[in-house]
Amino acid sequence: MSNVLRPYLAAVRSTLTAALTLENFSSQVNILHTVLSLLLMFSKVVERHNKPEVEAGGSKEVLLNPLTISRNENERVLIEPSVNSIRLSIKIKQADEIERILCHKFTRFMMQRAESFIVLRRKPVPGYDISFLITNTHSETMLKHKIVDFIIQFMEEVDKEISEMKLSLNARARTVAESYLVAFST
Repeated sequence: MSNVLRPYLAAVRSTLTAALTLENFSSQVNILHTVLSLLLMFSKVVERHNKPEVEAGGSKEVLLNPLTISRNENERVLIEPSVNSIRLSIKIKQADEIERILCHKFTRFMMQRAESFIVLRRKPVPGYDISFLITNTHSETMLKHKIVDFIIQFMEEVDKEISEMKLSLNARARTVAESYLVAFST
């Protein structure tokens, strides 16, 4: 980890570790599901289902204050804790248009394979590039420090991956331009 990122990632690590005190919490609100059957509407009441409260947003008393950890205006993390879940959204550094395109393609690639990553959401929170949803079942079945390590490692590696892709793209563009210009020089 570079010395520049160390304080930022340490703040994310300590905040995420503190927020990972999740417990089983059945929903307090009856959720109405409407089913259209033979042109008649029936509603089915579902009670005491364990839904991620940060996603459902049914009652404000189970949502904790969201925290934003910002390295600069282009690189920040939003941690939205609740009683039984945490939504972690990451805004990845994008200095120019090439990095913006590469970041979009990379995060889209990851989100299409969200089921393989278990805690990754398919759709990010608006204003962020990628989001994770950690529920109480994840914290019960996985080691909490390993979940935090995965998130921190992801944040370290995504910058490296995008930088490597940008270097590779520039090298490829240089090679193509050189081969194209050789045709005109002879």
